[in-house]
Amino acid sequence: MSVKIELTNYGIKRIRQGNPLIQVEDLKQKIKEIPLEWVTFVDHNHKYVATGYLGKQNKGFGWVLDQAQRPIDQHFFEEKFQLALEKRQAFFNDETTTAFRLFNGEGDGIGGVTVDYYADYLVISWYNETIYHFKQMIVASLLAVFTEAKGVVEKIRFKSALKESHWLAGENPQEPLVVLENGVSYAVYLDEGYMTGIFLDQKEVRGRLTEGMAAGKKVLNMFSYTGAFSVAAAYGGATETTSVDLAQRSLPKTQEQFEINGLPLEQQKIIVMDTFDYFRYAARKNFHYDLIILDPPSFARNKKKTFSVAKDYGRLIEDSVEILTEEGMIIASTNAANLSVKKFKQAIETALENKQVNYQLVESYRLPADFPASDFEESNYLKVLFYKVLKA
Repeated sequence: MSVKIELTNYGIKRIRQGNPLIQVEDLKQKIKEIPLEWVTFVDHNHKYVATGYLGKQNKGFGWVLDQAQRPIDQHFFEEKFQLALEKRQAFFNDETTTAFRLFNGEGDGIGGVTVDYYADYLVISWYNETIYHFKQMIVASLLAVFTEAKGVVEKIRFKSALKESHWLAGENPQEPLVVLENGVSYAVYLDEGYMTGIFLDQKEVRGRLTEGMAAGKKVLNMFSYTGAFSVAAAYGGATETTSVDLAQRSLPKTQEQFEINGLPLEQQKIIVMDTFDYFRYAARKNFHYDLIILDPPSFARNKKKTFSVAKDYGRLIEDSVEILTEEGMIIASTNAANLSVKKFKQAIETALENKQVNYQLVESYRLPADFPASDFEESNYLKVLFYKVLKA
């Protein structure tokens, strides 16, 4: 018998409108201790509303899993995984791509857990302690449906004394594991902390670069991480790429990505430096780029400086304009769930207007098909806007 928790009328309304995210203010009573079990949400008459659970994570305070009073058991999870698998058959049939999201949390019906596919290996991420409590049943359900899995890694993405990443089942691949995306090879390491070496939600943007958007252009990739955008641009015919990231590991990681694709390193510059410092350096040296890619973390701290997308993105745009060619392009990207598309667009366009340039929004991208979002704005967190900028 599950715990019963009463919801406010507003909370009930949100659920019935299709929003599965539970917020603290949706609960009638204050929760002193989060129950590590399934919860029956009820109205003020104690009538059934939904089944789900409570769990602290970056967004919200819990998730609705079902509104039909079905038992939340292994069969329930197998059904969800099977449906997700069927929806992604086109990805399995695409020989040019062997890495994608297999299960996208609330977008596939179970908030708090995601599963990524890397050439027959699975990476499962847990976003709160409650869903992790049901790990055994969930992993058994996943492996019952996805029988081809060679191995499973898990990532603990909630506050815990547990190791953030470790092998859970099956064999360890020889690393780097090389996966394909849009025909380009990427080296990934499935058990190196939270990140694997590639952000799978950007596949469509990288696809635009590989299919010719960067052809004949000098490309600057800021906050480059392992240089995936740079590799896609070089593969798609860029004459030169410059990758800038503050992390020391970005240098060998980016070199490796070029090397596994047989792309000449002499046409690629890889620089370990603070982004804003590089903007100043490039302006002093009179460097100019045809295409600048901006994909910063939502929040970052460097010594005494902090960066947040909501506060500082305009500065990135203004600094980019200074070193852009007369008819250049900026690809502006953010994964900040708390920033709406409207506000993101506003921040970019205000900065462009401050620089007194003409501009045109030519393309935009949200999450790709393997990252289905649920029916609330923060779920579709990715926002990528392509701006053509005319300085003359």
